[in-house]
Amino acid sequence: MEVLNGKWKIKLIWCIHSGINRPGELRRKIAKASRRLLDTQLSQLVAHGILAKTTFDQKPLKVEYQLTPLGETLIPVIESTARWGEVHRDVLEPLFTNEQ
Repeated sequence: MEVLNGKWKIKLIWCIHSGINRPGELRRKIAKASRRLLDTQLSQLVAHGILAKTTFDQKPLKVEYQLTPLGETLIPVIESTARWGEVHRDVLEPLFTNEQ
């Protein structure tokens, strides 16, 4: 749980799995999160071996993230959790809309 603890980590993993791998693209896709928070969570995922970060030596600087083999093993877990949420949407959705 420590590896996935963070509001945007699962979303970041899923976006990168889906082909969104540049920091600017990730920020646009997850617009509700601050740049600092996304950068922190990306760094944590790299430190935990879930993501690999590649920095290209060019101007302007180019950075890309990819899932590591360990990170790829989380995809079935995320898919299973998403299916669970869809099955129970009618119970769960009202709980979250009432919080706002």
